[in-house]
Amino acid sequence: MHAQVPDWNSPRAQKFIGDGDVGGLIRWARQQQGWRQIDLGKATGYSASAVSRLETADRPATDLDMLKRFADALVIPPGVLAILLGVTPPRATTVANAQRTDTSGEDPMKRRSLLAAGLAVPALALERLDEALALLPAPTSAPTANRLMAQYRQARAQFNRGIHAELIEALPDLLATAEACADQGEAADYARLAACYDLATETLSKVGRYDASRITADRSNTYARISGDPLAGAASARAFSIVLRHTGRAATAQRITLHAAAQVETTGLTTAAQARTFAQMLCTVAYAAAEAGDRDRALEMIRDAERAAALLPEQPGTPTFSVTPASVTLYKVGVLWSLGDAGAAVHAGQNLRPEQFATAERRGRLHTDMARAWWRWGKAEQTAQALLAAHRTAPAEVRDRPSIRAIVTDLAQHHPHTSGVRELTAAARSARP
Repeated sequence: MHAQVPDWNSPRAQKFIGDGDVGGLIRWARQQQGWRQIDLGKATGYSASAVSRLETADRPATDLDMLKRFADALVIPPGVLAILLGVTPPRATTVANAQRTDTSGEDPMKRRSLLAAGLAVPALALERLDEALALLPAPTSAPTANRLMAQYRQARAQFNRGIHAELIEALPDLLATAEACADQGEAADYARLAACYDLATETLSKVGRYDASRITADRSNTYARISGDPLAGAASARAFSIVLRHTGRAATAQRITLHAAAQVETTGLTTAAQARTFAQMLCTVAYAAAEAGDRDRALEMIRDAERAAALLPEQPGTPTFSVTPASVTLYKVGVLWSLGDAGAAVHAGQNLRPEQFATAERRGRLHTDMARAWWRWGKAEQTAQALLAAHRTAPAEVRDRPSIRAIVTDLAQHHPHTSGVRELTAAARSARP
């Protein structure tokens, strides 16, 4: 059997795509081939009853392996499947069978640029990552554990330096390699796969792509649980909590991170990696609790984190998390800011110095967290100066984060003559290096 390319621009196909009806679109595409359910089953290795369950929505459309096989057999474009899975929102433009056309008179590239206005990350790179989350490409080279770890280290270094555009372009192949390596079914492979999805979650959350980050967070959570490694579970819970907080579910984030912290504690904290991970999770619980409005728990957890960090070795080494007393203090700034204690947040962070943080991303975060506290306190000039320091240290922390760009916009609109605001506005709008 050889599938012919269906007309994805037909009104019927567009209705299924617009409604997000996976089963309906698969049924329609199958019928376009003149195939029976048994024919599609033979082409993909599934039974006719499995095809029927998916087409009639009796089977949830969450089996990615099944969907990949069906998409290949029915020649469903990756972008269409990404829309159906909710990775990317439905577009008003049509889906071309070979060459995409647009009769609206508007430049498609311009429209994509508007979706990412103010970002250093090209919209096309974000779209490619969205599509990869629906249908992962094949790895560009033979997948080995050594190659995967080299890719991961490079990707983590890009995150630490705030090179989000290059990182997002690299993520599809990183995830594809990690998935292929995990086919061996070893616990360590699943832990590494979860770590790669954690990095994707952090990156997507950083640039405001919360729908896609929820997908990567879910996958990390699943793979971390399969690995059975409590440290992988903690890292996954931390990344998941970022997504949950950004989508208004801080109470759920608090419960998830508290459970993960408890799981790490059951290890006995006999290694430096376990102790550092536990201290990190106390910080994460504190921040999630603050976001959820649980003041007592937030302050209790950050105090516990301070005590735990004070007992850690001075040299971070290479554990799951690199936690220091300074990094815990920075979390305290965020906790107090979230609780509405702006003056206390500024006071907590007043003695922190950039040289206490190992990466440009963390040094930039020091300045942006202080800027948020100054801004909530109503101090426009101090806010602008802190954001200028952040931009000098890690431009992406100002340029790519929606919440920080919002502060820059407010400063420009309401305090245009305040010292530093004009310089900050120009810097934030500058092209990426």
